[in-house]
Amino acid sequence: MKKLFLFITIITFSLTSTAQELTWHTDMAKASELSIKEKKPLLLFFTGSDWCGWCIRLQKEVLKTPEFEKWAKENVILVELDFPRRTPQDETIKAQNYQLQNMFQVRGYPTVWFASPEKTEEGKMNLKGLGSTGYVAGGPEKWLDGASKIVANK
Repeated sequence: MKKLFLFITIITFSLTSTAQELTWHTDMAKASELSIKEKKPLLLFFTGSDWCGWCIRLQKEVLKTPEFEKWAKENVILVELDFPRRTPQDETIKAQNYQLQNMFQVRGYPTVWFASPEKTEEGKMNLKGLGSTGYVAGGPEKWLDGASKIVANK
């Protein structure tokens, strides 16, 4: 009986402790609607996922950490705007990403913009830029400190 209880306890603990992965949106329209609904700003991650060393480093040191996961779930809607060189990408997503890159005048990677979407009376979506950042040395605490200050200005 003790073995059965121990087995059930271990199974239950392992099921509840598995980390739920963050949702990174690629469709800006859907992410904007969700942002308005949840009253959270967008985190727009401009990246070159398969070639940009600093982008990969930002992901490893910050964006894939438990600290970032907890912060992101509470504070932002995540949007990945990828500019891969080797990975195939849908033409609609590619066009959307280039349009946003031009709108936010992104000149290097990684760039992270925070923005609040606003719906006009005509039903169009406008984005209000709150601020931007990029790779910041010092791990998740330092990066999140800067990001929190930007988000607080919404």
